Amino acid sequence: MSGLLERLRARGWRMTSQRRVVAEVLDGDHVHLTADEVHARAARKLPEISRATVYNALSELVSLGEVAEVSTGGRAKLYDPNAHHPHQHLVCSGCGLIRDVLPAGNPLAGLPADERFGFTVSDVEVTYRGLCPDCARAVAGGA
Repeated sequence: MSGLLERLRARGWRMTSQRRVVAEVLDGDHVHLTADEVHARAARKLPEISRATVYNALSELVSLGEVAEVSTGGRAKLYDPNAHHPHQHLVCSGCGLIRDVLPAGNPLAGLPADERFGFTVSDVEVTYRGLCPDCARAVAGGA
């Protein structure tokens, strides 16, 4: 579990009902939602929550380093509460499902010093792409 709610409480983040609902929607494993998806889920719990409130809360959570913005190409930014644990993403090319993955080893090891062009590398983003089991079955069944 991401532990987002616990981290926010420990930081003393002012927990209004709107902020709490946004944090609840984001809390969990393998959570990667667009701002619109966060708003839709938050509105089911708190119908009066505005889109602007959700966007403001997300912006603040990103600024605090409690939620990461993830871009997998072609979609809106996604919000990932697993910001405190280095990880990569596995993305289904069929349905867009995203899973957090923790491959063994240092991702920088795959980039030889002579390929760094003098850069001091501070971060690595790796995205694995393929088909999830459901999409792979659908492709195999349709072939």
